[in-house]
Amino acid sequence: MGRLVPAVTRALDILELFLEGDGTLSAPDVIKKLQLPRTTVHELLTTLAARSYLAAVPGRPGRFRLGVRSYQLGSRYAEQLDLAAEGGHVAREIAETCDETVHVAILEETDVIYIAKVDSTHAVRMVSAAGRRLPAHCTSVGKMLLASLPAGELENRIAGHEFTAMTPASITDPEVLRAELAGIRERGVAVEHRESNPDVSCVAAPVRDSAGRVVAALSISVPMIRWSDAREVELAQLAVKGAGALSARLGHRGQ
Repeated sequence: MGRLVPAVTRALDILELFLEGDGTLSAPDVIKKLQLPRTTVHELLTTLAARSYLAAVPGRPGRFRLGVRSYQLGSRYAEQLDLAAEGGHVAREIAETCDETVHVAILEETDVIYIAKVDSTHAVRMVSAAGRRLPAHCTSVGKMLLASLPAGELENRIAGHEFTAMTPASITDPEVLRAELAGIRERGVAVEHRESNPDVSCVAAPVRDSAGRVVAALSISVPMIRWSDAREVELAQLAVKGAGALSARLGHRGQ
């Protein structure tokens, strides 16, 4: 790897400061945060503004915000994102950590579609495939995605819907499902015990895009022979970590 260019590094450090707070900064703010010489900061701010990476804040003399060029670069990056590819990358990392099957799924009406899957290396593991469609109410990813819908949209999708069972543990009562989804919203994770497969339990967490919208869910599936209360807690934390990593790859900056 070649030598890092100090001036470029400082310019990028300045741009990254705008990811914090209200997104506006003055020269004194930058000087204080980065401990750089006053002259250097003013020259860098002037250059970034001249190239439209920064812009003056109307009505607030001396303050800057990100400019149109920064937006154009971010938009081009977003255009190149592939949820399935990004999901597959993160799923592999999580599967390597826990050695269980990891899925990433999206919601379509009242079903989920698995768009990425990485298998466990164990001989006993969940049998599934990317591209498979399952009823959302029977899966942890599906319940996570349903719970993330606005109340009105959720009702439009489930009102009058016939909830078929995949196993004896599947939820088929709309009121029970509503209560389950309310609990998921409070916890931030969804759990499914033998609801889509009598031999498997799963945990799932939400994946958000750059605007904070839930666009997918990441789950970890475990055969019941390796499931326990302690394992559930451990894997729930890992699912949240994986979903957060995938969200970050999609441009989400929240917690």
